[in-house]
Amino acid sequence: MDSNPALCAAIANYITTSPQQRITFAQFMDMVLYQPEYGYYSSDALKIGFKGGDFFTSVNLCSDFGELLAEQFLQMWEILGKPLPFSLVEMGAGQGLLALHILKYHQQHYPDFFTALEYIIIEKSPTLRQEQQQRLQDFPVRWCNFEDIPPNAIAGCFFSNELVDAFPVHQFILETGELREIYVTTNQNEKETNAPCPSFVEVTGEPSTPQLAEHLDLLEINLTQSAYPDGYRSEINLAALDWLSIVADRLQHGYVLTIDYGYPASRYYNPRRSQGTLQCYYQHRFHDNPYINIGGQDITAHVDFTALERWGQKCNLKNVGFIQQGLFLMALGLGDRIAALSDQKRSLSQLLQHRDALHQLIDPTGLGGFGVLIQSKGLDKTEISQPLKGLILPE
Repeated sequence: MDSNPALCAAIANYITTSPQQRITFAQFMDMVLYQPEYGYYSSDALKIGFKGGDFFTSVNLCSDFGELLAEQFLQMWEILGKPLPFSLVEMGAGQGLLALHILKYHQQHYPDFFTALEYIIIEKSPTLRQEQQQRLQDFPVRWCNFEDIPPNAIAGCFFSNELVDAFPVHQFILETGELREIYVTTNQNEKETNAPCPSFVEVTGEPSTPQLAEHLDLLEINLTQSAYPDGYRSEINLAALDWLSIVADRLQHGYVLTIDYGYPASRYYNPRRSQGTLQCYYQHRFHDNPYINIGGQDITAHVDFTALERWGQKCNLKNVGFIQQGLFLMALGLGDRIAALSDQKRSLSQLLQHRDALHQLIDPTGLGGFGVLIQSKGLDKTEISQPLKGLILPE
């Protein structure tokens, strides 16, 4: 298959120099996606939205997604008393398209807000950061790392779109009723065949950290129930909790908005979902084998929104609301945009293409079924009492 030999060799070397010559699946996934030289998000293999690419997001369909988000950010600014500056911190900004759509819309329609706006991007991938800087060169955008932001420094909103699903996850499996972690090691059979590219196999062992069991306790998931079959496997995203802790620490007054695909814990760890949610994306097709196309495909796992809610509460974040993306966008005016298409003077093919894009954004079986979680910190009673437009269900 289409694996990067240099990346496979780097992973194999990491394994052979590790205790017990194995690494957690989270460590494997982190290297596959983020290894500085050859990782998927660091290399030219990354293709978003293009024909023949690996996947597309809401942002790639049309500018409306970003423009409707811009309406929500405007209201947040107003609720918070129009702070100067109002910091919009986009975490994992992809190709910079969402930032472009948001900034253009604010500049054209809300110049006062645009003047008050401080747009910050936190981006781990050097390849994507370079593309973002090229695309956004006409706008006052600042790139930084979390380490560059002091505690309690941000008044505004931290937000992300399809970020948390790409965090490295631990995988576990039930063996004779016991929680066991899934590790990755090298395929010993290849030593005899001199294979040009190392390959990898799974082994199981004791959990690498007590945090795995503690996480399930936090969610009130009891895997010892008879409903969970032997061989049941799933994921735990400890990296998401670390990320949310950092975000909450940096936020002084405002919101955290997370858009992604996922479930509440009761659905995520349903006994019938016995093989977890891990998926790989390669040229707009998905499968469940992370040990092929290494460095050339994306690896994701669905987001456990209950975990974000409960861990957020431990970090002084209050739950504002959780809603499906389709309903969120309709509440912000997407229905009006669909209705207004007939009044626009464009070719029929352009109108049909735009209408199809808008419908994809709200399709409950696709992008419209994504979750939108909003949390807050530091709001007073008056600010808390003002409902966000995106959470008000259309009648």
